[in-house]
Amino acid sequence: MTRVYSVPNISCEHCKQSIEGAVSKLDGVESVVVDVESRSVRVEGPAPDEHVEAAIQGAGYEVTGNRST
Repeated sequence: MTRVYSVPNISCEHCKQSIEGAVSKLDGVESVVVDVESRSVRVEGPAPDEHVEAAIQGAGYEVTGNRST
């Protein structure tokens, strides 16, 4: 399962590292890639949406939506 989360306040490499570090620790996350330019977080694996969103928010970033691909 692949989902893409919209995170509008991603602006730099530090944001990318913070989010990837937080989300990659979750059970059920097979991969996580932050795209600074599109301000999105692509997550592969069966981790529940609410866990992924909580990890992103815990890193200090707002999630404004997600979609499955």
